[in-house]
Amino acid sequence: MFVLAELKDTIRIAPDQFHLKLVEAIRDEINRKLANKVLLNLGLCIALKDIVSLKDSIILPGDGASHTEVLFRYIVFRPAIGSIVTGKIRSCSREGVHVTLGFFDDILIPPSALQHPSRFEEAEQAWVWEYPLEDGAKHDLFMDIGEPIKFRVSREIFEENSPIGPPKTDTQQSGSAAGASAGQPASTQQTEIKTPYRIVAAINESGLGVLSWWDQQNQSAEEGNDNEDEDNIEYENDEDGEGAYEE
Repeated sequence: MFVLAELKDTIRIAPDQFHLKLVEAIRDEINRKLANKVLLNLGLCIALKDIVSLKDSIILPGDGASHTEVLFRYIVFRPAIGSIVTGKIRSCSREGVHVTLGFFDDILIPPSALQHPSRFEEAEQAWVWEYPLEDGAKHDLFMDIGEPIKFRVSREIFEENSPIGPPKTDTQQSGSAAGASAGQPASTQQTEIKTPYRIVAAINESGLGVLSWWDQQNQSAEEGNDNEDEDNIEYENDEDGEGAYEE
């Protein structure tokens, strides 16, 4: 689920940080720069592992800060395709089941990847697996918010976010609205914020899905085995006779 990525970057240390040891200042700056950030085609950066090497620091003309080329290793969240991960249901919608890991929320299980057959309950805002029983009836198993869920990673999506311009002023917004109402395209459109890293998952396999589903089945199976053992013991006692244990 986590990988170790080797990265290289030039780290700038401001003069007000010169009282710190160089390695300590560089560690703080790398974590400030990368922690909880998504690197394209790499994953979600978690924390610095270690520094591999440092080159000589230089001070550029007109800048009192030091600049050091650093080779370092960083812990990155990027589960392998096909790996099985356990999270919690964050919400449900027509798009599918949204799952969180606590530190990462952009996980979606689409309707086509749910247990079949499943339906979406508008009133409950939850997906329901219509579990088939032996007598042909169906038992509803709900996917409630907060329930632990085990899923398989089926796909990952990286999207590059283009820089977003400065926010519009009231005058610009009113001008854009007036132009749009007159049938003219607005000169500036609000840039849609894209999710830089998303995971698409699936639970349409035996053993995957809400953990309580399989716990209940295992418990029922164990109870059935216990009942069979008790029947066998009673049968053996009947064969021995009532006086088998009398002295």
